[in-house]
Amino acid sequence: MAIDSFKALALQVTCSAVNRARNRTEARSLMQQTLDRLESQIAASLAFIGPDCRLVVLPEYVLTGFPMGESVVAWAEKACLDMDDPLYDSLGQIAQKHNIFLAGNAYELDPNFPDLYFQSCFTIAPTGSLVLRYRRLNSMFAPTPHDVWERYLDCYGLDGAFPVAKTAIGNLAAVASDEILFPEVARCLALRGAEIFLHPTSEIYGKGRSPKDIAKIARAIENSAYVISANTAGIANTNIPSSSTDGGSQIVDYRGLVLAETGAGESMAAFADIDLAASRRFRRQLGLNNLLARQRPELYADCYRQARIYPPNTMLEGKVERSHFRQTQQETIERLDELGMI
Repeated sequence: MAIDSFKALALQVTCSAVNRARNRTEARSLMQQTLDRLESQIAASLAFIGPDCRLVVLPEYVLTGFPMGESVVAWAEKACLDMDDPLYDSLGQIAQKHNIFLAGNAYELDPNFPDLYFQSCFTIAPTGSLVLRYRRLNSMFAPTPHDVWERYLDCYGLDGAFPVAKTAIGNLAAVASDEILFPEVARCLALRGAEIFLHPTSEIYGKGRSPKDIAKIARAIENSAYVISANTAGIANTNIPSSSTDGGSQIVDYRGLVLAETGAGESMAAFADIDLAASRRFRRQLGLNNLLARQRPELYADCYRQARIYPPNTMLEGKVERSHFRQTQQETIERLDELGMI
């Protein structure tokens, strides 16, 4: 049954990093402890918000933190989930128990690309089934589908690169972390029907509007879509000061209005009503504000097609060292300079 009015929660919780774990067994133990903590925090949050909260979004890489010096191979071994990982089953049990759609982000292995890993955004339905898997397309220090683009499209097609899940609570899509700064990602998802952008992130929060905060509002306005952005409440167990990425989880509506926003620390305060009926009326109305209906993609297609900036397919051969990421960006900057673009 379709539900066009419900509450959503951007749950701001601490990320317990696994970098100091000596092996996969220790890392998995830490991940399970995080899951146990998340289950109790979700249960308590829903008890406060009420049974009409049907969507919970978790922060970026909440189970593991991010690699800090580990090689691609070492991080894959220690911290990455399998596509059919039992931890997804555990998350599915949480979704079933509380009758929610549960969204998050994890580093993930793929048997089609055995020497790499991807940063994946997932959404699990109240049935416990995974209904959305999106692999981050833009990353500075992690492999992406674009780095193996031809083979990735052969495996999953364009629908797999830009997936949209049509669910009882609307058409859901994911935008990972600083991909919110790339308008093309959200636009491609909106062109495929996305109504709600799920945004797991781990970012600096302060008094002034950061570029990412501005981008969240911009992506909502441009696409007449909700943005549900869950930030970490800091990252524990690393040498980085733990509160460096702490606070500012928020929900932005289809007009660009910030409906809820929390400060620093673990918090369930960023929850708000999602009114899909209103957003759908907005998308159907005549006038200047309906930017989605005013888009003319054909105007820009040739410019994008002719542009050659960050190269695709640089990891088709499999194993790479972390130096690959900086080297590829440096070469890209040099090429942009030669073309007179910078």
